[in-house]
Amino acid sequence: MENKAHALLAGLFTIALLAATVAIALWLQRDDTEMVPYEIATKMSVPGLSPQATVRYRGLDVGKVDSIEFDPAVPGQILVRMLVQADTPVTQSTYGTLGYQGVTGIAYIQLDDDGSKPVRLHSSEEKVARIELRPSLFDSLQSKGMEILTQAEELTRRVNLMLGPDNQKMVLSTFQSVSEAANQLEAIPRQLQPALEKLPALADRTSQTLASVDTLAKNVGDLSKNLNALSTSLQQPDGAIDKLTVTIDQVGAVANRLETEVLPLTHDARSTLRALNRTIDTFREQPQSLLFGADGRPPGPGEAGFTAPGE
Repeated sequence: MENKAHALLAGLFTIALLAATVAIALWLQRDDTEMVPYEIATKMSVPGLSPQATVRYRGLDVGKVDSIEFDPAVPGQILVRMLVQADTPVTQSTYGTLGYQGVTGIAYIQLDDDGSKPVRLHSSEEKVARIELRPSLFDSLQSKGMEILTQAEELTRRVNLMLGPDNQKMVLSTFQSVSEAANQLEAIPRQLQPALEKLPALADRTSQTLASVDTLAKNVGDLSKNLNALSTSLQQPDGAIDKLTVTIDQVGAVANRLETEVLPLTHDARSTLRALNRTIDTFREQPQSLLFGADGRPPGPGEAGFTAPGE
C-alpha cells in the first residue's frame, strides 16, 4: 500500500514539475511588444501567403499575419489581417506588396512608403485601418504574361519573315556592298599619303607666309603712324598747308593786278605794233612817201568808197 502511495506522489510531483516548466517557458516567451492591427483588402491572388507569415517594413521584421479570410461584404475580395509593431512608421501613403523568400514560394508582406502622404495612419481594434496592396513584380509579369507571349510570338514571326530566302539574298548583297565600301575606304589612306607627305612643307610655307604677313602688317602700321605724323605736321598752324594757302592768296592778288594793270598796257602795245607794222609796210612799198607823203590807197573791203571789181 505504501508503494502505491509513493508512486502516486511521484507521479503528481512529475506532473507538477512539467506544468511548472511549461509555465516558466510560457512566461519567458511572453512578448510585451505593443501590436497594432492593420488590414489589407485585395482582389488579387495571394499565393504562398499564410497566417503567421512575416510582415516587413523595408526589409525589417515588424509583425505577423494574423488571419486570412474572404470579405463577406464584397464577393471575391480577400482580407489579410496583420499585427504590426506600434512604433512602425505606417502613414497614409504606406502600401504593401507580396514578397517571396528565395525559391521556396513562401510569401511575406513587404510594406513600403512612397512619401506622398506623410501623415500617421492610426488603427485600433474597434476601427482597423486598411493598407493598399499593390501588385509586385511577379504579379505584374503574371498579369501581363499573355500579352508578353503574344508580342514574343509576333516578334518570332517577323524574325522568320526577315530571314526568308529573298531577305537572306538581300542581306548577303548588303554585306557584299559593305565589304566593297570597306575596301574602298581602305584605299583612301594610300591615296591621301602623297598629300600627307606634302603637309609639312605646306605648313612651313604657311608659317613663312604668316611671318611675312606679320612683317607687312608692322610696316603698314609704321607707315600709318608716319602718315598720321605728316598729316598732323601739315595741319599745324604755320604749317605747309597754311603757307600754301597764303601763297595762293598772293598769286591771286598778282593775277588780279595783272588783269587790272598789265592787260590794258598789253592791248595798247598791240595797237602800237600794228600801226608801226603798217608804217613800215608803207615805207617799203612807197619810199618816196617819206618826202612827199603817202598816196591815197584805194579803200578796201568794208571801207567807204570800196568798189568790187567788175562793177
